[in-house]
Amino acid sequence: MNTSLLNTEIQEFINENLNSSITSLLLKGTNFPNIETKEIIEQIEAKKRCEKKLPTWFDTKKIYYPNKLNIEQTSSEITAQYKSSLISGESIFDLTGGFGVDSYYFSKAFKTVEHCEINKDLSEIVTHNYKQLTVQNITTHTVDGIEYLKTSNKTCDWIYIDPSRRHDNKGKVFFLNDCLPNVPEHIDLLLQHSKNILIKTSPLLDFLVGINELKYVKTIHVVAVNNEVKELLWTLENGFTGNISIKTINLKKYDNEFFNFSLENEKTATSTYSKPLTYLFEPNSAVLKAGGFDSISTQLNVFKLHKHSHLYTSDTLIDFPGRCFKIEDIIPYNKKDFKKLAIDKANISTRNFPETVDQLRKKLRIKDGGNCYLFFSTDQEGNKIVIKTLKVT
Repeated sequence: MNTSLLNTEIQEFINENLNSSITSLLLKGTNFPNIETKEIIEQIEAKKRCEKKLPTWFDTKKIYYPNKLNIEQTSSEITAQYKSSLISGESIFDLTGGFGVDSYYFSKAFKTVEHCEINKDLSEIVTHNYKQLTVQNITTHTVDGIEYLKTSNKTCDWIYIDPSRRHDNKGKVFFLNDCLPNVPEHIDLLLQHSKNILIKTSPLLDFLVGINELKYVKTIHVVAVNNEVKELLWTLENGFTGNISIKTINLKKYDNEFFNFSLENEKTATSTYSKPLTYLFEPNSAVLKAGGFDSISTQLNVFKLHKHSHLYTSDTLIDFPGRCFKIEDIIPYNKKDFKKLAIDKANISTRNFPETVDQLRKKLRIKDGGNCYLFFSTDQEGNKIVIKTLKVT
Protein backbone atom coordinates (compact mmCIF):
# COMPACT_ATOMS: atom_id res chain seq x y z
CA MET A 1 0.00 0.00 0.00
CA ASN A 2 1.61 3.21 -1.21
CA THR A 3 0.23 5.88 1.12
CA SER A 4 1.66 8.61 -1.12
CA LEU A 5 -1.34 7.98 -3.36
CA LEU A 6 -3.48 9.53 -0.63
CA ASN A 7 -1.77 12.92 -0.91
CA THR A 8 -4.25 15.68 -1.65
CA GLU A 9 -2.66 16.63 -4.97
CA ILE A 10 -2.77 13.06 -6.26
CA GLN A 11 -6.31 12.48 -5.00
CA GLU A 12 -7.41 15.59 -6.89
CA PHE A 13 -5.72 14.27 -10.03
CA ILE A 14 -7.50 10.92 -9.65
CA ASN A 15 -10.90 12.59 -9.24
CA GLU A 16 -10.32 14.93 -12.18
CA ASN A 17 -9.43 12.05 -14.49
CA LEU A 18 -12.09 9.47 -13.66
CA ASN A 19 -13.57 9.90 -17.14
CA SER A 20 -10.29 10.47 -18.99
CA SER A 21 -8.86 8.08 -21.56
CA ILE A 22 -6.63 5.56 -19.79
CA THR A 23 -4.56 5.14 -22.94
CA SER A 24 -3.92 8.89 -23.15
CA LEU A 25 -2.96 9.06 -19.47
CA LEU A 26 -0.52 6.19 -19.90
CA LEU A 27 1.09 7.86 -22.91
CA LYS A 28 1.18 11.27 -21.31
CA GLY A 29 2.33 10.13 -17.87
CA THR A 30 1.70 11.91 -14.57
CA ASN A 31 5.13 13.08 -13.39
CA PHE A 32 4.41 12.77 -9.67
CA PRO A 33 7.69 12.08 -7.82
CA ASN A 34 8.14 8.59 -6.33
CA ILE A 35 4.86 7.32 -7.77
CA GLU A 36 4.56 5.37 -11.00
CA THR A 37 1.85 6.40 -13.46
CA LYS A 38 0.64 2.79 -13.45
CA GLU A 39 -0.23 3.00 -9.73
CA ILE A 40 -2.32 6.12 -10.26
CA ILE A 41 -4.06 4.56 -13.27
CA GLU A 42 -4.96 1.53 -11.15
CA GLN A 43 -6.58 3.82 -8.58
CA ILE A 44 -8.52 5.65 -11.30
CA GLU A 45 -9.78 2.42 -12.89
CA ALA A 46 -10.78 0.85 -9.57
CA LYS A 47 -12.50 3.97 -8.26
CA LYS A 48 -14.43 4.41 -11.49
CA ARG A 49 -15.82 0.90 -11.11
CA CYS A 50 -17.08 1.85 -7.63
CA GLU A 51 -19.16 4.83 -8.77
CA LYS A 52 -22.38 2.83 -9.07
CA LYS A 53 -21.43 -0.43 -7.39
CA LEU A 54 -19.96 1.08 -4.18
CA PRO A 55 -21.15 4.70 -3.96
CA THR A 56 -20.30 4.98 -0.23
CA TRP A 57 -16.66 4.21 -0.96
CA PHE A 58 -16.70 6.38 -4.10
CA ASP A 59 -18.01 9.38 -2.18
CA THR A 60 -15.66 9.01 0.81
CA LYS A 61 -12.39 10.94 0.80
CA LYS A 62 -9.01 9.19 0.71
CA ILE A 63 -10.31 5.70 0.07
CA TYR A 64 -7.52 3.42 -1.13
CA TYR A 65 -8.52 1.03 -3.90
CA PRO A 66 -7.11 -2.43 -4.63
CA ASN A 67 -6.77 -3.70 -8.20
CA LYS A 68 -9.91 -3.66 -10.30
CA LEU A 69 -10.27 -7.47 -10.08
CA ASN A 70 -10.94 -7.16 -6.33
CA ILE A 71 -13.63 -4.59 -7.11
CA GLU A 72 -15.23 -6.90 -9.69
CA GLN A 73 -15.32 -9.79 -7.22
CA THR A 74 -16.69 -7.89 -4.24
CA SER A 75 -20.37 -7.67 -3.34
CA SER A 76 -22.21 -4.57 -4.43
CA GLU A 77 -23.58 -2.31 -1.74
CA ILE A 78 -27.16 -3.19 -2.63
CA THR A 79 -26.58 -6.93 -2.16
CA ALA A 80 -24.44 -6.40 0.95
CA GLN A 81 -27.20 -4.31 2.48
CA TYR A 82 -29.70 -7.06 1.72
CA LYS A 83 -27.49 -9.64 3.47
CA SER A 84 -27.26 -7.49 6.57
CA SER A 85 -31.06 -7.25 6.69
CA LEU A 86 -31.31 -11.03 7.00
CA ILE A 87 -29.18 -11.59 10.10
CA SER A 88 -28.17 -9.78 13.27
CA GLY A 89 -26.71 -10.38 16.72
CA GLU A 90 -23.78 -9.68 18.98
CA SER A 91 -20.95 -10.99 16.78
CA ILE A 92 -20.14 -12.30 13.31
CA PHE A 93 -16.97 -13.71 11.72
CA ASP A 94 -16.44 -12.86 8.03
CA LEU A 95 -13.99 -15.60 7.06
CA THR A 96 -13.40 -14.41 3.47
CA GLY A 97 -13.41 -10.66 4.04
CA GLY A 98 -12.05 -9.42 0.70
CA PHE A 99 -12.57 -5.68 0.14
CA GLY A 100 -14.81 -5.61 3.20
CA VAL A 101 -18.13 -4.46 1.76
CA ASP A 102 -20.16 -7.23 3.40
CA SER A 103 -18.40 -6.71 6.75
CA TYR A 104 -19.14 -2.97 6.54
CA TYR A 105 -22.87 -3.66 6.31
CA PHE A 106 -22.73 -6.43 8.91
CA SER A 107 -21.27 -3.82 11.27
CA LYS A 108 -24.65 -2.08 11.17
CA ALA A 109 -26.45 -5.25 12.30
CA PHE A 110 -23.90 -6.69 14.77
CA LYS A 111 -22.07 -5.21 17.74
CA THR A 112 -18.75 -6.71 16.63
CA VAL A 113 -17.43 -7.98 13.29
CA GLU A 114 -14.20 -9.89 12.69
CA HIS A 115 -12.88 -9.55 9.13
CA CYS A 116 -10.38 -12.22 8.00
CA GLU A 117 -8.39 -11.71 4.80
CA ILE A 118 -5.34 -13.78 3.88
CA ASN A 119 -4.00 -11.22 1.39
CA LYS A 120 -1.78 -8.91 3.45
CA ASP A 121 -2.01 -5.94 1.06
CA LEU A 122 -5.78 -6.18 0.78
CA SER A 123 -6.18 -6.53 4.54
CA GLU A 124 -4.07 -3.38 5.03
CA ILE A 125 -6.20 -1.51 2.50
CA VAL A 126 -9.44 -2.58 4.21
CA THR A 127 -8.14 -1.53 7.62
CA HIS A 128 -7.28 1.93 6.27
CA ASN A 129 -10.64 2.31 4.51
CA TYR A 130 -12.65 1.43 7.61
CA LYS A 131 -10.96 4.35 9.37
CA GLN A 132 -11.98 6.65 6.51
CA LEU A 133 -15.50 5.27 6.74
CA THR A 134 -15.45 5.85 10.54
CA VAL A 135 -16.30 2.23 11.31
CA GLN A 136 -15.20 1.28 14.81
CA ASN A 137 -16.68 -2.16 15.51
CA ILE A 138 -14.78 -4.19 12.88
CA THR A 139 -11.52 -5.94 13.76
CA THR A 140 -9.39 -6.96 10.78
CA HIS A 141 -7.13 -10.03 10.78
CA THR A 142 -4.54 -10.79 8.13
CA VAL A 143 -5.13 -14.51 8.20
CA ASP A 144 -6.84 -17.40 6.43
CA GLY A 145 -10.32 -17.55 7.95
CA ILE A 146 -10.40 -21.32 8.34
CA GLU A 147 -6.97 -21.34 10.01
CA TYR A 148 -8.17 -18.56 12.30
CA LEU A 149 -11.01 -20.78 13.51
CA LYS A 150 -8.69 -23.73 14.01
CA THR A 151 -6.57 -21.76 16.45
CA SER A 152 -9.41 -19.90 18.18
CA ASN A 153 -11.77 -20.90 20.95
CA LYS A 154 -14.13 -18.02 20.18
CA THR A 155 -17.77 -18.52 19.27
CA CYS A 156 -20.08 -16.08 17.51
CA ASP A 157 -23.71 -15.66 16.54
CA TRP A 158 -23.03 -16.00 12.81
CA ILE A 159 -20.25 -17.02 10.44
CA TYR A 160 -20.23 -15.61 6.92
CA ILE A 161 -18.23 -17.20 4.14
CA ASP A 162 -17.93 -16.45 0.42
CA PRO A 163 -15.95 -19.31 -1.17
CA SER A 164 -14.32 -18.61 -4.53
CA ARG A 165 -14.34 -21.02 -7.43
CA ARG A 166 -10.94 -22.52 -8.20
CA HIS A 167 -11.72 -23.09 -11.86
CA ASP A 168 -13.85 -21.40 -14.49
CA ASN A 169 -16.28 -24.10 -15.56
CA LYS A 170 -17.78 -21.85 -18.24
CA GLY A 171 -21.33 -22.12 -17.06
CA LYS A 172 -21.30 -25.80 -16.09
CA VAL A 173 -22.56 -27.02 -12.71
CA PHE A 174 -19.87 -26.76 -10.09
CA PHE A 175 -19.48 -28.09 -6.57
CA LEU A 176 -18.76 -26.33 -3.30
CA ASN A 177 -15.92 -28.75 -2.66
CA ASP A 178 -14.26 -27.29 -5.77
CA CYS A 179 -14.13 -23.88 -4.07
CA LEU A 180 -11.75 -22.19 -1.64
CA PRO A 181 -12.34 -22.51 1.22
CA ASN A 182 -13.84 -25.98 0.86
CA VAL A 183 -16.96 -25.42 2.94
CA PRO A 184 -18.25 -29.02 2.97
CA GLU A 185 -14.85 -30.22 4.20
CA HIS A 186 -14.84 -27.72 7.06
CA ILE A 187 -18.55 -27.63 7.89
CA ASP A 188 -18.10 -29.33 11.28
CA LEU A 189 -15.39 -26.84 12.21
CA LEU A 190 -17.68 -23.94 11.30
CA LEU A 191 -20.50 -25.36 13.39
CA GLN A 192 -18.20 -25.65 16.39
CA HIS A 193 -17.83 -21.87 16.39
CA SER A 194 -21.37 -20.82 15.47
CA LYS A 195 -24.86 -22.26 15.34
CA ASN A 196 -25.66 -20.14 12.27
CA ILE A 197 -23.80 -19.92 8.96
CA LEU A 198 -24.44 -17.71 5.95
CA ILE A 199 -22.80 -18.78 2.69
CA LYS A 200 -22.69 -16.78 -0.52
CA THR A 201 -22.32 -18.67 -3.80
CA SER A 202 -22.54 -18.02 -7.50
CA PRO A 203 -26.05 -18.39 -8.96
CA LEU A 204 -24.63 -21.19 -11.11
CA LEU A 205 -24.66 -23.54 -8.13
CA ASP A 206 -27.55 -25.99 -8.44
CA PHE A 207 -29.87 -26.17 -5.41
CA LEU A 208 -29.76 -29.95 -5.10
CA VAL A 209 -25.98 -30.01 -5.46
CA GLY A 210 -25.57 -27.46 -2.66
CA ILE A 211 -28.11 -29.17 -0.39
CA ASN A 212 -26.39 -32.54 -0.83
CA GLU A 213 -22.96 -31.07 -0.05
CA LEU A 214 -24.01 -29.10 3.01
CA LYS A 215 -25.72 -29.82 6.34
CA TYR A 216 -28.74 -28.25 8.01
CA VAL A 217 -29.74 -25.95 5.12
CA LYS A 218 -32.65 -23.83 6.35
CA THR A 219 -33.13 -21.16 3.71
CA ILE A 220 -31.84 -20.38 0.22
CA HIS A 221 -32.12 -16.77 -0.95
CA VAL A 222 -31.97 -16.04 -4.68
CA VAL A 223 -30.85 -12.43 -5.06
CA ALA A 224 -31.30 -10.53 -8.32
CA VAL A 225 -30.56 -6.88 -9.06
CA ASN A 226 -32.60 -5.30 -11.83
CA ASN A 227 -33.63 -8.76 -13.05
CA GLU A 228 -30.09 -10.20 -13.13
CA VAL A 229 -29.39 -12.94 -10.58
CA LYS A 230 -26.22 -11.98 -8.69
CA GLU A 231 -25.86 -14.51 -5.88
CA LEU A 232 -27.35 -17.30 -3.82
CA LEU A 233 -27.34 -17.03 -0.04
CA TRP A 234 -27.53 -20.21 2.02
CA THR A 235 -28.42 -20.08 5.72
CA LEU A 236 -27.51 -23.09 7.83
CA GLU A 237 -28.74 -23.67 11.37
CA ASN A 238 -27.08 -26.40 13.41
CA GLY A 239 -29.53 -29.30 13.84
CA PHE A 240 -32.20 -27.93 11.47
CA THR A 241 -34.29 -30.68 9.85
CA GLY A 242 -37.41 -28.85 8.63
CA ASN A 243 -38.56 -27.87 5.14
CA ILE A 244 -36.09 -25.74 3.21
CA SER A 245 -37.48 -22.29 2.40
CA ILE A 246 -36.68 -20.61 -0.91
CA LYS A 247 -36.85 -16.82 -0.84
CA THR A 248 -36.47 -14.80 -4.02
CA ILE A 249 -35.90 -11.08 -4.30
CA ASN A 250 -35.42 -8.83 -7.28
CA LEU A 251 -33.82 -5.62 -5.96
CA LYS A 252 -34.93 -2.61 -8.00
CA LYS A 253 -34.75 1.14 -7.67
CA TYR A 254 -38.40 1.15 -6.68
CA ASP A 255 -40.66 -1.65 -5.39
CA ASN A 256 -38.52 -4.73 -4.79
CA GLU A 257 -40.15 -7.99 -5.88
CA PHE A 258 -40.48 -10.94 -3.49
CA PHE A 259 -41.71 -14.50 -3.84
CA ASN A 260 -41.24 -17.29 -1.28
CA PHE A 261 -42.02 -21.00 -1.23
CA SER A 262 -40.70 -24.24 0.25
CA LEU A 263 -39.03 -27.05 -1.66
CA GLU A 264 -41.32 -29.59 -0.03
CA ASN A 265 -44.50 -27.70 -0.99
CA GLU A 266 -43.26 -27.26 -4.56
CA LYS A 267 -43.12 -31.06 -4.89
CA THR A 268 -46.83 -31.35 -4.07
CA ALA A 269 -48.14 -28.13 -5.65
CA THR A 270 -50.15 -28.49 -8.86
CA SER A 271 -50.47 -25.77 -11.47
CA THR A 272 -53.74 -25.02 -13.21
CA TYR A 273 -53.71 -24.28 -16.93
CA SER A 274 -55.56 -21.97 -19.25
CA LYS A 275 -55.44 -20.36 -22.65
CA PRO A 276 -54.17 -16.73 -22.48
CA LEU A 277 -56.74 -14.54 -20.71
CA THR A 278 -56.65 -10.75 -20.10
CA TYR A 279 -53.18 -10.43 -18.58
CA LEU A 280 -49.87 -12.21 -19.12
CA PHE A 281 -47.22 -12.54 -16.38
CA GLU A 282 -43.52 -13.26 -16.87
CA PRO A 283 -41.55 -14.25 -13.72
CA ASN A 284 -38.37 -12.32 -12.92
CA SER A 285 -34.96 -13.97 -13.15
CA ALA A 286 -34.78 -14.78 -9.41
CA VAL A 287 -38.04 -16.72 -9.59
CA LEU A 288 -36.93 -18.51 -12.76
CA LYS A 289 -33.70 -19.55 -11.05
CA ALA A 290 -35.59 -20.72 -7.96
CA GLY A 291 -37.98 -22.83 -10.02
CA GLY A 292 -41.13 -22.58 -7.89
CA PHE A 293 -43.31 -22.73 -10.97
CA ASP A 294 -46.20 -24.71 -9.48
CA SER A 295 -46.06 -22.73 -6.23
CA ILE A 296 -46.59 -19.51 -8.20
CA SER A 297 -49.75 -20.88 -9.78
CA THR A 298 -51.21 -22.09 -6.48
CA GLN A 299 -50.14 -19.17 -4.27
CA LEU A 300 -51.03 -16.34 -6.66
CA ASN A 301 -54.06 -18.03 -8.25
CA VAL A 302 -52.81 -17.64 -11.81
CA PHE A 303 -52.85 -20.12 -14.69
CA LYS A 304 -49.90 -21.51 -16.62
CA LEU A 305 -49.97 -21.60 -20.41
CA HIS A 306 -48.07 -24.89 -20.58
CA LYS A 307 -46.09 -27.07 -18.19
CA HIS A 308 -42.77 -25.92 -19.68
CA SER A 309 -43.65 -22.37 -20.81
CA HIS A 310 -43.35 -20.63 -17.39
CA LEU A 311 -45.72 -17.88 -18.47
CA TYR A 312 -48.86 -17.20 -16.47
CA THR A 313 -52.22 -15.63 -17.21
CA SER A 314 -55.27 -14.27 -15.40
CA ASP A 315 -58.30 -12.07 -15.93
CA THR A 316 -57.17 -10.04 -12.91
CA LEU A 317 -54.11 -7.78 -12.70
CA ILE A 318 -52.17 -8.82 -9.59
CA ASP A 319 -48.95 -7.87 -7.80
CA PHE A 320 -46.70 -10.37 -9.58
CA PRO A 321 -42.92 -10.98 -9.07
CA GLY A 322 -41.95 -10.05 -12.61
CA ARG A 323 -43.35 -8.23 -15.62
CA CYS A 324 -47.07 -7.81 -16.30
CA PHE A 325 -48.66 -7.32 -19.71
CA LYS A 326 -52.12 -6.60 -21.12
CA ILE A 327 -52.93 -9.05 -23.88
CA GLU A 328 -54.11 -7.43 -27.12
CA ASP A 329 -54.19 -10.38 -29.51
CA ILE A 330 -53.41 -14.09 -29.76
CA ILE A 331 -52.68 -15.80 -33.06
CA PRO A 332 -51.37 -19.17 -34.26
CA TYR A 333 -47.70 -19.08 -35.17
CA ASN A 334 -47.47 -18.85 -38.96
CA LYS A 335 -46.38 -16.18 -41.42
CA LYS A 336 -49.84 -15.68 -42.89
CA ASP A 337 -51.51 -14.84 -39.58
CA PHE A 338 -48.53 -12.84 -38.37
CA LYS A 339 -48.69 -10.52 -41.39
CA LYS A 340 -52.21 -9.53 -40.34
CA LEU A 341 -50.76 -7.97 -37.17
CA ALA A 342 -48.79 -5.52 -39.34
CA ILE A 343 -45.91 -5.36 -36.85
CA ASP A 344 -42.44 -4.36 -37.99
CA LYS A 345 -41.01 -3.33 -34.60
CA ALA A 346 -41.43 -5.06 -31.24
CA ASN A 347 -39.78 -6.50 -28.15
CA ILE A 348 -39.61 -10.29 -28.48
CA SER A 349 -39.50 -13.00 -25.81
CA THR A 350 -39.63 -16.76 -26.25
CA ARG A 351 -40.74 -19.36 -23.71
CA ASN A 352 -40.87 -23.06 -24.58
CA PHE A 353 -40.49 -22.26 -28.28
CA PRO A 354 -38.26 -23.97 -30.89
CA GLU A 355 -36.88 -20.80 -32.52
CA THR A 356 -34.62 -18.15 -31.00
CA VAL A 357 -35.31 -14.42 -30.81
CA ASP A 358 -32.68 -13.74 -33.49
CA GLN A 359 -34.18 -16.35 -35.81
CA LEU A 360 -37.65 -14.86 -35.36
CA ARG A 361 -36.46 -11.31 -36.03
CA LYS A 362 -34.79 -12.39 -39.25
CA LYS A 363 -37.63 -14.63 -40.38
CA LEU A 364 -40.45 -12.17 -39.60
CA ARG A 365 -38.44 -8.98 -40.27
CA ILE A 366 -39.09 -7.39 -36.89
CA LYS A 367 -36.90 -4.59 -35.60
CA ASP A 368 -36.14 -4.35 -31.88
CA GLY A 369 -37.88 -1.83 -29.61
CA GLY A 370 -41.16 0.05 -29.40
CA ASN A 371 -44.15 -0.41 -27.10
CA CYS A 372 -45.30 -3.74 -28.48
CA TYR A 373 -44.20 -6.94 -26.69
CA LEU A 374 -44.51 -10.27 -28.50
CA PHE A 375 -44.36 -13.59 -26.70
CA PHE A 376 -43.73 -16.69 -28.78
CA SER A 377 -44.74 -19.71 -26.75
CA THR A 378 -46.66 -22.99 -26.59
CA ASP A 379 -50.18 -23.34 -25.20
CA GLN A 380 -51.56 -26.16 -23.05
CA GLU A 381 -52.58 -28.14 -26.15
CA GLY A 382 -49.08 -27.98 -27.62
CA ASN A 383 -49.87 -25.33 -30.25
CA LYS A 384 -47.26 -22.70 -31.13
CA ILE A 385 -48.77 -19.26 -30.52
CA VAL A 386 -47.90 -15.56 -30.67
CA ILE A 387 -49.23 -13.29 -27.93
CA LYS A 388 -49.28 -9.56 -28.68
CA THR A 389 -49.15 -7.45 -25.51
CA LEU A 390 -48.55 -4.03 -24.02
CA LYS A 391 -46.47 -3.73 -20.86
CA VAL A 392 -48.36 -2.80 -17.69
CA THR A 393 -45.51 -3.00 -15.10
